[in-house]
Amino acid sequence: MKSVIRRQIAQSIATLEAVLADERIAETLVRLSEMTAATMKSGGKLLVAGNGGSAADAQHLVAEFVGRLTISRPALRAVALTVDTSILTAVGNDFSFDHVFERQVEALGAPGDIFLGISTSGNSKNIVKAVKLANQMGLTTVGFSGNDGGAMAELCQLNIVIPSSTTMNIQESHLVLEHIYCMLVELCYFGPEFGSKPQALAE
Repeated sequence: MKSVIRRQIAQSIATLEAVLADERIAETLVRLSEMTAATMKSGGKLLVAGNGGSAADAQHLVAEFVGRLTISRPALRAVALTVDTSILTAVGNDFSFDHVFERQVEALGAPGDIFLGISTSGNSKNIVKAVKLANQMGLTTVGFSGNDGGAMAELCQLNIVIPSSTTMNIQESHLVLEHIYCMLVELCYFGPEFGSKPQALAE
């Protein structure tokens, strides 16, 4: 049992080291953070969606933006498209599950907003449909994926592709980068002095 623990931790570390070594990921994250801060400053918002563990990531990330990550500051505009069970079940029942995020992008999205789709394969049908519509509507589209990026790699304007084919390791790396993403947006939005302030106590 201990060998399983050591092996899995080592595998997680190896994936994160591969992420750390990939300059494209860091460059894309910086660009995304700057764009997100500018969008929010101009009254735009971030829409986030995913399935399963990636749905939990979407909600987690949005909670950091609306609540706080490091210290108390004004709330930042972000919406998780995974939380309204009435919308999800109505659209899933009346249309199909493939449309549950697309319809919300249509209802809530506006030109200049950012849509972030999280999919470890990059091929989740409901995410792909949402990305296509978001592109048509003038939103900036962003994909967090793994493997080779899947269909999202061709459709999204910005892509962060984790260099792994193991779902759990992709999700772990996504969460690390999502925390950093929120932190960088805070720095871009509130200024460099923001990062020098003491970190708040954990809740």
